[in-house]
Amino acid sequence: MKKLSLILLCIPWLSHADPAVLKTEYIYDTGPYPSIHATTIVETPTGMVSAWFGGTAERNPDVCIWVSRLVDGKWTESVETANGVQPDGTRHPTWNPVLFQPREAPLMLFYKVGPSPSTWWGELKTSTDGGKTWSAARKLPEGIFGPIKNKPVQLANGDILCPTSNETDTKPSEWAIYFERSSDLGKTWERTKLLHDGLKVSAIQPSILFLGGDKLQAVGRTRQGKVFQITSADTGRTWGEISLTELPNPNSGTDAVTLKDGRHLLIYNHTAKGRSPLNLAVSKDGKVWEAALVLEDEPKKEFSYPAIIQTSDGLVHITYTWKRLKVKHVVVDPTKLTLKPIVDGTWPQ
Repeated sequence: MKKLSLILLCIPWLSHADPAVLKTEYIYDTGPYPSIHATTIVETPTGMVSAWFGGTAERNPDVCIWVSRLVDGKWTESVETANGVQPDGTRHPTWNPVLFQPREAPLMLFYKVGPSPSTWWGELKTSTDGGKTWSAARKLPEGIFGPIKNKPVQLANGDILCPTSNETDTKPSEWAIYFERSSDLGKTWERTKLLHDGLKVSAIQPSILFLGGDKLQAVGRTRQGKVFQITSADTGRTWGEISLTELPNPNSGTDAVTLKDGRHLLIYNHTAKGRSPLNLAVSKDGKVWEAALVLEDEPKKEFSYPAIIQTSDGLVHITYTWKRLKVKHVVVDPTKLTLKPIVDGTWPQ
């Protein structure tokens, strides 16, 4: 029995002790890029698709967007799908891909191009075959960036609502969130104003949660050491005052999703400094969060920029940056999560 247990622990998809974790794997073993970041994942009618940016290092001009598809249970070799090469030969890095599958419409790939977050612009590609082939890049209108890190949501009326944010080149940089909306699958856009001054609460990279009816909540990253939250009562056309939650945030990306059963999942680094551990929390109302999983906890390493979705079979799929070297993919059964209270922002032992 001891030998069998040791064998089981060596199998990647059985290596996590928690029964809610069904599978853990790396999407690729080797790739034509020494460094990766900013993963995204989506379910399409033909299967799962993931993307990330990869190159020699973040901000370097050779950083491109790479896409992999899950085919017959295995991830395909990643394909360079977008880069920052300009008509005049100038080359810029690409940033923060976001995959999104609207209802009965082509798959969308949003990403950013430019030397830095204060100077980049948004581009969009689409795919009619589940990510096998892609359209030419289309630059988004001036002042429209698309989802800045985390997935959009599609509202009941078909509108696509993108959570996005702005980083200025002033010192200190003003980090402020806002939302973009398209009623025609990305052909035309409108946007809210910046929702706060970007200094008292410096917030970027929101995720959108559904609280019932027309009420939405957004949560995400700040420079104030806490996860932020903000709510809307009219499907994101206007928003209330931004505030800080009790959950810690070390100025690192988060993501969140509302499950079919109405609960909300938040994946984030539950720490004041660094990007380890990587944690999963659950809430019934978007206010009180409970501890569910610790996905990574190796000290002084980076496990960051997660993406989280629920697929049509009810399972939850998570991808994230693993030490800037690989893309890790985790499958979770949300019905098997064991929850413990988070008291005063402290993760339970």
